[in-house]
Amino acid sequence: MPNSTDIYSAELTGVLAQSGYDPLSARDLLFDEVRQRRESGYDVDALVEEANALSSDDRVSLLSLVDRMRSTERSAGWQFEEPDSLEEITASLGELPAVRTIDTADLHDKINAAWLGRIAGCNLGKPVEMGSHWTVEHIRDYLEVAGAYPLRDYFPVLDPMPERFELRDNWPFTTKGNVKGSARDDDIDYPILALHLLEIHGRELRPEHVGHAWTTLFPLEQVYTAERAAYINLANGLTCPEVARNRNPYREWIGAQIRGDVFGYVFAGNPWAAASLSFQDASLSHVGNGIYGEMWAAALVSAAFTSEDARDAIMTSLAVVPPKSRLAAAINHVLGLYADGLSWEKALAEIRVTYGHYSWVHTINNAAVVVAGLLWGEGDYTTALGRTVMSGWDTDSNGATVGSVAGILAGTAGLPEHLIAPLENRTRSALFGYDNSVISELAERTFVLATEGLK
Repeated sequence: MPNSTDIYSAELTGVLAQSGYDPLSARDLLFDEVRQRRESGYDVDALVEEANALSSDDRVSLLSLVDRMRSTERSAGWQFEEPDSLEEITASLGELPAVRTIDTADLHDKINAAWLGRIAGCNLGKPVEMGSHWTVEHIRDYLEVAGAYPLRDYFPVLDPMPERFELRDNWPFTTKGNVKGSARDDDIDYPILALHLLEIHGRELRPEHVGHAWTTLFPLEQVYTAERAAYINLANGLTCPEVARNRNPYREWIGAQIRGDVFGYVFAGNPWAAASLSFQDASLSHVGNGIYGEMWAAALVSAAFTSEDARDAIMTSLAVVPPKSRLAAAINHVLGLYADGLSWEKALAEIRVTYGHYSWVHTINNAAVVVAGLLWGEGDYTTALGRTVMSGWDTDSNGATVGSVAGILAGTAGLPEHLIAPLENRTRSALFGYDNSVISELAERTFVLATEGLK
């Protein structure tokens, strides 16, 4: 895998050499498209040189450069094969995962545990969801000062707060003693939306249905990166597959991966059914590893319902990821570190070195952290979740995914009361009509789909 010194040659300068990850900004689009192209093996040096000669306020010219990057050529020696269509993805795979059955009563309990586990995991990671500030070292420093290392509860609030620390603005609702019902988060909005979509469209779900639901039920500024770029494209009248590709440098970032869990809940024990239907959701806004991230998450969650442990579920989920992709390489790399007997701390250091050149909200590096959290979680929900959040990068998204999987493996009896009880069985949501949703009701509706089948 490339490191941070491999992927940059000609550098953007001045205000062009930074990004707020907002597709409404031409400067952000340019910076992030350069990064995306280089991570995908393309040579954009000539266009970078052109950009540096432009005014940072010349929106038309900056966007023209973003558009011209689509015609750049991939550098020689690119070693990965990363198809975008479901047909090509399927053709790249080997033997698909077998379908396994699960007892109905066990399924009911595990679906409840999945929803609770995901929502608790999301809230645990929210106060430090800023990978550029909350590094592994900074998180540990904070927890040690607070007397809370290793992390096994919601983050405590230091009073007074040292100047070197800055919790996210959600901290009054997501820190120890302050959680009174789940805070709103897109990592919770999207599972609720997936449930809504599956109830309406079932197996006939298509990207166009997902897009219509976004523009009907979501405010634009409550979706981010790839989803916001896709939303803008929908509003401008573009159709699939251009919705995912036009001026969307975030198309391989983590946004789709956080949307896959409910497909796994509904298709418990059937990872390929979960993955293949989740493709319809992911392909609205993502390509390549962005799509694989959601398919993998859906399969991972599905496999957890019938797996002996986290490693078994991870191995099963790998079967839905194109084997010559960067995502497959990253997952296999972490599995190799585990097989070699490394400690969690040493494995995490290796992951940070190998995948640290990606944005802190990219699919590949965060998937590696999810795998590590589950493998080194010692079969314990709280340990898996704590280690995942202490790994940094997209802490709430990774906490949510690990919360789902570890919750399913543990069942409701294995979920810690100190993380679950403060949720008060309810969650806020930006999704129109779903604010203050009752978590157990979401789980019950999911169970009905899982047992009665999709239309």
